[in-house]
Amino acid sequence: MTEHSLHSSYREKLIEHLLVGELLKHSWRNKDFTLEVSKPEVDNSGYDIIAEANGVIRHIQLKATFVGSETATQKIHISLAKKPSGCVVLVYFNNETLDLGPYYFFGGTPGEPLPSLENLKVAKHTKGNSTGLKADRPNIRILNKGQFDKLTTINELYGKLFGYAS
Repeated sequence: MTEHSLHSSYREKLIEHLLVGELLKHSWRNKDFTLEVSKPEVDNSGYDIIAEANGVIRHIQLKATFVGSETATQKIHISLAKKPSGCVVLVYFNNETLDLGPYYFFGGTPGEPLPSLENLKVAKHTKGNSTGLKADRPNIRILNKGQFDKLTTINELYGKLFGYAS
C-alpha cells in the first residue's frame, strides 16, 4: 500500500485546500477580490464547499484522482441538484508533486442549476449484505467522465464556476 491509500482522508483534505488556494490566488491576481469560501458543518447534501464570486454561489462537490488513473466514473449525491448552481469538480493531481490539473467540471453555467440527473444510473453499495446482495444507493448517481468538461487551467475552471468579472 502507498501513502495515498493509507492516508486517503489526509490527501483528500490536502487537495481540497490546494484547490481553494489556487482559486483564491486566481481571484487575487485578477484583482477580483470577491471569492469567499465556506464549508458545511454537516456532509449530507452532496457538496464539500460553498464558493461565491461575481454574484454566483456554487455548491461544489469535489472529487480527486491522480494523473494516470483509469477511473471512468464518479458518484454524486442527488441533493446537489437542489442547490443553486450545484456542480462537481474533479481535480487531477500529480502523485509525486501534488501539482493540480487538469480539472473536470460538471454543472450548468454560472447561476444555472446542475444538469438533470434523472437518466443517470443508480449507484450500488460496494460491499454486499449477508447474502452478497449489493443494495442500491438511491441518493447516489454515477456520472461518467465523458459527461464532464475538461479544463486545463485554474483560470478556465474559475471562469466555468463564476464567469468573468466585468
